[in-house]
Amino acid sequence: MKHRGVEFAHVEIEAGLWQWRFQIGETVTTGTTKTVLVVKAKSAQIRINRVLKVFRAINRNRTDRAGLSDAP
Repeated sequence: MKHRGVEFAHVEIEAGLWQWRFQIGETVTTGTTKTVLVVKAKSAQIRINRVLKVFRAINRNRTDRAGLSDAP
């Protein structure tokens, strides 16, 4: 599956317990969620949103320090 351009996978490891995994850059993130089939992907999507927010902030800071920012 894909969320915001990030490929992620999830597998049921026991009844109602799902493991999810995704990678952004060099960082691999995994987790488990105890849930029903309908909402299993939502946990991974929420985590992807959090990691992307941090990842983008770090890249913005690197750009700003390098003097490459468009901001005055």
